[in-house]
Amino acid sequence: MNHSAISSFIWGTADLLRSSYKQHEYGDIILPFTVMRRLDIVLAPTKQAVLEESEKEIPAAFKQMKSFDEGVLRDKKLKKVAGQDFYNTSAFTMEELVKDADNIKENMTAYIDGFSSEIVDIMENFDIYSVINDLDKKDLLFQVTERFCKPDVDLSPESVSSADMGDIYEELIRKFSEASNETAGEHFSPRDGLALAARLAIAGTEDDIAKPNRIVKVCDPCAGTGGAISVFEDLVREINPHAHVIGFGQEINEQSYAIAKSDTILKGGNAANIVLGDTLGPENERLAGESFGYQISNPPYGVKWEKSKASVKAEHDELGFSGRFGAGLPRISDGQLLFVQHMVSKLRSPEEGGGRIAVFLNDSPLFTGAAESGESEIRRYLLEHDMVEAIVAMPNDFFFNTGIATYIWVITNNKSDERKSKVQLINANGIFSKMRKSLGSKRKQFTDEQIEQIVRLYDAFEEADPKLSKVFANDEFGYTTVTVERPLLDEEGKPITDKKGNPKPDGSLRDTENIPLGENIDAYFKREVLPYVPHAWMDRKKDKIGYEIPFTRYFYEYTPLRPSSEILTEIKELEASIANQLQKAGL
Repeated sequence: MNHSAISSFIWGTADLLRSSYKQHEYGDIILPFTVMRRLDIVLAPTKQAVLEESEKEIPAAFKQMKSFDEGVLRDKKLKKVAGQDFYNTSAFTMEELVKDADNIKENMTAYIDGFSSEIVDIMENFDIYSVINDLDKKDLLFQVTERFCKPDVDLSPESVSSADMGDIYEELIRKFSEASNETAGEHFSPRDGLALAARLAIAGTEDDIAKPNRIVKVCDPCAGTGGAISVFEDLVREINPHAHVIGFGQEINEQSYAIAKSDTILKGGNAANIVLGDTLGPENERLAGESFGYQISNPPYGVKWEKSKASVKAEHDELGFSGRFGAGLPRISDGQLLFVQHMVSKLRSPEEGGGRIAVFLNDSPLFTGAAESGESEIRRYLLEHDMVEAIVAMPNDFFFNTGIATYIWVITNNKSDERKSKVQLINANGIFSKMRKSLGSKRKQFTDEQIEQIVRLYDAFEEADPKLSKVFANDEFGYTTVTVERPLLDEEGKPITDKKGNPKPDGSLRDTENIPLGENIDAYFKREVLPYVPHAWMDRKKDKIGYEIPFTRYFYEYTPLRPSSEILTEIKELEASIANQLQKAGL
């Protein structure tokens, strides 16, 4: 079955649910049954062998060992017999379940309980027991199970690859989200965007990835359904089919976590590497101690981090740079730069080869916040530590749940010599193809050729076409905010002075100037301020250092205004045309 046929089949299950469930509830049933059936098919060839192994007694010699743990040993043996990193010891398969309609609820519960702990965790995060009970009460459990066991529906990994299955999961989630007015983009990102991010993440390290017996670790701290990890794995294996890719992820949404974990298990990955919890909260920092050569993520845009405020602030205040958030805390209304700091803390050390990040952000992290604000201090840390390698402007209307401007930041702690102390800005806003049919807010996409075009711009690292690529020194994004004072005047218009004869400042006239770091402040003040306010002076005790990246300004192209005579002529022509049409209509 092709992608479209399988997706249509799965969505067709909604016909069974239509009169008993609301449309936005379909996903709570269809997604776990899809995962369950895929797991069931994978285990079918070794089912009998697993049942036989589960009945065997553990040899007495093992039981006498000091470190003996029967559960651990039995788990290892059953996984070996199953040929997978999971198994099921119940007497049932899904096909066996539909042979006994009268007892399907009890039998299906036993079937779920028979899975190894990794799969039980997945099913519990789908709230499967509640789903089973509710379907049974509505006399739908047998019908739904029977539908997924149809012989012409093959959901095995051999028939449907992980990438294709990921697309199917995400298409279903998108449909369910649209039905309930939820934001599907919180669960997954467009594959074409992830493909570009993956290419940028590995840029310059292809030769290293191609080495024999290469082990590559990748992480997505906002994993969603695991799409970024899958896309990255596929790309690495194109470069080196023998590379061993180890994927890690953390996800806060239970259903998305369950899908990502099941996909990892089916691909032979370690289920323990996909964890559930709030990435920002130190108490839920489930991947502590891990570092990664590569990270790709699309953290939530403009989402409050209020729930994590207490723990994040405590980590910032108590641990400083020994923790994750030493550079600063952004405003409570937007946690994007917290996720960036988290990812930076997970970079593999330069001594071990360094790490690379490709992270999607909106435009807020580029410039929000004045000098010495949390946002500015985080930018300052990244730029002064020479971590920002490139920023790529994406087309608007590219993501499923937003049409706003978005960017891919490429961050690393191990720049190549030619890129040191420099940042490349790539304007890919105009590089896209229009979709025949929009998906939510997504109306634009990348072709493979367009992804290659953007990667070539990155690789060239030059300003051959200044409309598309520009290179700046790190300190060009920095500035000093200088406070400019003007004298307080008395009734006769004369400056009021203090006891030392210095003019008192008029707070209502106080202003600031942002002076580029490379500029001489005194020369700038003399040239740009004093000609207009000759009695002004600077209060240098209030100087602040700030950083911002005004991306749009760098690529702004001035369009001259049209001559008024041309506009007037056009208006007269339009008036004449309208009058002519009204006359023909007899009005």
